[in-house]
Amino acid sequence: MAYRSTMPGRRRTVADEGGTPEPAATPRRRGLVVLLSVLGGFLLTVIWSAELVDQTIGDNVANTLLGHDARGTPIAGIAAGIAFAFVSGLAGTFTACNIAAFGAMAPMFDTAGGRWRRSVRVLRPLAWLSVGMVAVSATYGAVVGLVGTRMPQFSTAQSTAGSLSPRSIQSMVVFGLIGLAMCYLGLAALRVVPDPFDSVAGRSPNARVVFLGVLIGGFLIGRPFALFRQLFRDAAESGNPLYGAAAFTLQSVGNIAIMAVILLLVAGTVGGRLHRWLAADPRRLPVITAATLIVAGAFTFLYWDVRLLARRDIIPWYPTAPWA
Repeated sequence: MAYRSTMPGRRRTVADEGGTPEPAATPRRRGLVVLLSVLGGFLLTVIWSAELVDQTIGDNVANTLLGHDARGTPIAGIAAGIAFAFVSGLAGTFTACNIAAFGAMAPMFDTAGGRWRRSVRVLRPLAWLSVGMVAVSATYGAVVGLVGTRMPQFSTAQSTAGSLSPRSIQSMVVFGLIGLAMCYLGLAALRVVPDPFDSVAGRSPNARVVFLGVLIGGFLIGRPFALFRQLFRDAAESGNPLYGAAAFTLQSVGNIAIMAVILLLVAGTVGGRLHRWLAADPRRLPVITAATLIVAGAFTFLYWDVRLLARRDIIPWYPTAPWA
């Protein structure tokens, strides 16, 4: 028998000369996988330092690539805005709102064949992921170009103790929904809950990956990252929906560019051994898929919906490390 991965979270066995696919075995200790994954997401919120990833890493990367102070220099024209969009996307790779993208991309590591074939096979799901991501980011960018000055993200009002700014409310709603969606997909990979993509797997085998791309594209709708706010306000003030769509698309592409390179490097170097390890036990891929999605989903929900409330003194306390 040869193993073929059909979609993240699922594995089917197919006979070498054709045969009827058989469902994957149900992973053992599903409750423990869920518990440890949620705990991992929670601990990540405790130690996460927004100042480190947003300013020390994000700002310095953007300043170096652009050759000037990214925050302090106005965006002068469409060409500068396009460059700023991609660079700020790269700089925001490891921000708290983008960390969930790792959970979305991790299931793509299961590749077989030679080095070149593995790399090509990784590009296919990446392309489908980009379809969902670009559809959302381009649409949202066009909307921002049309009506952005009247949207909550355009506001410069700061949150005060005991209250939330319109931007914070938008972030909480968007990232809360994204986090819960990723948790649900992780539970579905373990067969704890019904998988919403099972019914369309035969007709649309890439639907799951496209939906994960939609979630990544949705980061822009709630993103409070300072460099993104700068791009948002520039696109909103331009009144140009085409510029908004192009700029937001490039920032989304920048968000996943480094992760895509990592994915290709892993596929080209250890992908063969990884595939053989996964193929040795059909339960392993669903467990890894579920764990990455639940960790990312729990982190996203807890960080943006619970820890944020504590930082605004709306709830009494949330544990954080001294450096966070």
